[in-house]
Formats: sequence, C-alpha cells, structure tokens
Amino acid sequence: MRTFLEFFRIVAILIMLGAGGGMILASLYSSDSGTEPYTWLGGIAVLLLIFVLYRNKLQFSGWYKGKGRDKLPRTVTILLLSASLLLLVSPFIFSALFSAGAIE
Repeated sequence: MRTFLEFFRIVAILIMLGAGGGMILASLYSSDSGTEPYTWLGGIAVLLLIFVLYRNKLQFSGWYKGKGRDKLPRTVTILLLSASLLLLVSPFIFSALFSAGAIE
C-alpha cells in the first residue's frame, strides 16, 4: 500500500512542480518569439530538476521506506543540474543561431 501511495505522491509532485515550472518557462520563452519551437528543451530541463530534487530531498519525506533510498552521488547531481541549465538556455541559443541564418 505504501508503494502505491508513494507513486501517487510522485505523480502529484510531477504535476504540481511541472506545471509551475512550465508556467515560468512559458512566460520566459514567450518574451522572445524565436524560442517557441524549442520550448520542449526547457520542459526536459524542468523534469531533470524535479528528478534531482526528488532523489536528493523529497524521497526521504514520503511513505516508501524500502531499499534504494540513497541520494544521488554529488558528481551525478552536478552533471544533471549542469545539463538542466544548458537545456534551459539552449532555446535562446538555437533561436539566435537559426534566426540569424534565416535573415540572410
């Protein structure tokens, strides 16, 4: 039963934090119209951030008490956060690269 409760907790966390992150990204990316085709990269970045947050903090406050409840190693955390930051910035980079070529 605890496993199902934890599963529904994870789904609720994904919905709430994903929607919040999506709203923030939508307002951030809508200010520059050239970033719209690449907003899915920001969505992946938000999912990576939620994963790191869950594995390093949120999993210890849930109902599941079984095996495999370890924090991510520091190097993996840094790697995932760096990849997320790169994905958050990449729509602006792609927009600048591909719109400059379309003007010519």
